[in-house]
Amino acid sequence: MSLIQLRRRDALLSLAALGAMPVLAHTAAHPPLAAPAPPPGDSVYQLEATLEDQDGRPFALSSLQGVPVLATMFYSSCDMVCPMIFETVHATLRALPAAERAQLRVLMVSVDPAHDSPAVLKKTAQAHGCNGQWVLARADDATTRKVAAVLGIQYRQLANGEYNHSSAIDLLDRQGRITARSGKLGPADPALVAAVRKLQAKRVT
Repeated sequence: MSLIQLRRRDALLSLAALGAMPVLAHTAAHPPLAAPAPPPGDSVYQLEATLEDQDGRPFALSSLQGVPVLATMFYSSCDMVCPMIFETVHATLRALPAAERAQLRVLMVSVDPAHDSPAVLKKTAQAHGCNGQWVLARADDATTRKVAAVLGIQYRQLANGEYNHSSAIDLLDRQGRITARSGKLGPADPALVAAVRKLQAKRVT
């Protein structure tokens, strides 16, 4: 088991030990996507996290429960790896049949909340052709660290203000469990596409 996997496991175990967390009321922008149910112990939705989307609306991480989600992290001022992450997610979506693509959500959480205001996130979403299927989000520093931990993503700020961070894209099932992960950037990763299709073929449990 890798260090990232160990850290993610420990984070989830700590959250599970706290018991079921209260879920924030859904806003009109983020209605419940399925009947709420307690997430399983290995779900990222065990994390009680409030984020803010590109329209400045707060939402609970667990409000994404009910549909498959592609989740990753980025920061808007990045001009190398992060644009490739956007392109890779787009390529993954294009590789899916329209009906399956429509059932998928995308969550991209900034590692640089100090600079990625909702207005900046909105501009970034527009620049990368992100439609309503995408949620670009920010949170306070402590919450951002917790989200990174449960997603198994590492990051650190450099002296010049830029960030080193993992470029992994996670596939979350309807209950928020990580069922696949890809670190490949560029064309769609066939393994990730296959995992999405397999997940979409399953009945909601």
